[in-house]
Amino acid sequence: MAITLVTKLAVALAFASPLAAAPFVSEISAGRAEAPVAELVELASGTMPYRAAGEFTRAGRPVTAPLARVGVTVPLAIMKHQVAAADYRRCVDAGACKPLAAAAGAEPDRPVVGVSWRDAEAYAAWFSRVTGERWRLPTDTEWAFVAGSRFSDDGDVVDADDPSRRALARYTREAALKDDGEERGVMPFGSFGTNEHGISDLAGNVWEWTATCYVRTALDDAGAAIAATTNCGVRIAEGRHRAYVTDFVRDARAGGCAAGVPPTHLGFRLVREQATWGSWLMARITAWRAG
Repeated sequence: MAITLVTKLAVALAFASPLAAAPFVSEISAGRAEAPVAELVELASGTMPYRAAGEFTRAGRPVTAPLARVGVTVPLAIMKHQVAAADYRRCVDAGACKPLAAAAGAEPDRPVVGVSWRDAEAYAAWFSRVTGERWRLPTDTEWAFVAGSRFSDDGDVVDADDPSRRALARYTREAALKDDGEERGVMPFGSFGTNEHGISDLAGNVWEWTATCYVRTALDDAGAAIAATTNCGVRIAEGRHRAYVTDFVRDARAGGCAAGVPPTHLGFRLVREQATWGSWLMARITAWRAG
């Protein structure tokens, strides 16, 4: 297969210094529409106590997810704020994102809400193209890591012989995490403060989509996983509490598509992938060719 001129240039420049490649990169970027600018917070790698999302059973009975110590093994760069309504609208105007329902409209300087997991994925793909970088939704583990003290542990300890008590305990816990102002609409950025990492509005009244699928896991007597069934038609949304929401749902309050107390608003923020110089250059070329 013949190698295109652009590909040859990319291969050559991947081994060059940034200064050597700067004129070429500037030429690629010239005349292109300016992409939305995302303020980032960068966190070093680390570990934390964490209960995996999903449903856990032992001998066919529901049990609390085991508490494990997990980690983020590489530095993580995540948006300080959720994606803004104005930025999502730019994706819609570019024909890369689905328009929002009229009832979901938010002020341009507030988080976009009324978006499904599929909408968030479409935005991440578009944002990656226009920036020449790779952006994606965080995993549930990553979201919990950056949330720090704002992350809500869902480890209810109840009678394993009575599933109804478990469901009631979950509902009671999640309902207690709501506040009287949640129905006041989408609040401006910064309304819920920042956490110890400097990340804004975690566990506010906007729940955030993650990349993590819903998993049913069977445990043995020692607590080790012996079988798992993954359902990626349902994704994990994090906010004041953890929620399980069907991936095409834009408003979990409008139907029975969320377990427990449904999220008030569905939005998202993105993680920027680390990239080598060569992969960054190829992404810039892809963005340029996409126009």
